[in-house]
Amino acid sequence: MRRAPFSRIPLAGLIVLTLTAATLGAQVTRAAGSTASGTSPRALKAAVVLVHGAFADGSGWAKVIPILERDGYYVIAVQNPLHATPDDIANTKRVINDQMLPVILVGHSYGGVVITGAGANNPKVKALVYVAAFAPDAGEAIGPLLEKYPSKIGGALRPDSAGFLYLDRAQFHEVFCADLTVDDARIMAATQKPIAGAAFKATLTSAAWKTVPAWYMVAQDDQAINPELERVFAKRMNAKTVEVKASHVPFLSQPEAVANLIEQAAAATVK
Repeated sequence: MRRAPFSRIPLAGLIVLTLTAATLGAQVTRAAGSTASGTSPRALKAAVVLVHGAFADGSGWAKVIPILERDGYYVIAVQNPLHATPDDIANTKRVINDQMLPVILVGHSYGGVVITGAGANNPKVKALVYVAAFAPDAGEAIGPLLEKYPSKIGGALRPDSAGFLYLDRAQFHEVFCADLTVDDARIMAATQKPIAGAAFKATLTSAAWKTVPAWYMVAQDDQAINPELERVFAKRMNAKTVEVKASHVPFLSQPEAVANLIEQAAAATVK
């Protein structure tokens, strides 16, 4: 059976084709780095790639993302499976490499390990921002660091039958997010994303902070990572450092401060 030539397609069909093409075009534009408001990628300042830590996922950045978007940044939160550190690093590298703009790479907690590996030897990455995060050197595992600088997290970890670690729900509020409400902590505890125990033994082959400028936020009331260990990381990296009176999750309790530090890093490194 012969197909009707294009000129014979009914008007309604032409309208559908036109709308479909427009929709696909809009999707391609968004994928290239535009904002929901239609801002051209060229008008954006930088791409901010946010990397979550253990017991959380990318939605934890929900209060920081609108601030950065309002201020002219393209933002994407990586969703890592937390099954193996090399896989989390590879997944984050894929997101970095997909950006059309200079990248500001941000990590919280275990996400600091990920950005330290993923940001190495990549010219797209202009700055690293650590938010109450691990910043290991090459060959350095975070497990021994937690033993040397103990915190309350050690007594709160609970393994499952497959070796994945959760935070004890009865201790979650105190250890993870003491400056949030009890109700918020209860929801976070119920939805926490476990991490493979092997992550505490994993090591990196290179550390991005040795060649990429770094910024660090120390959470003074952190009960998950000892604030003294955070200060050691910041000093060793020669990071531009700020301290906030916050629990382990300043991106939720003080999102403006976190966004401000990210924007400082972008302003200093993206021209």
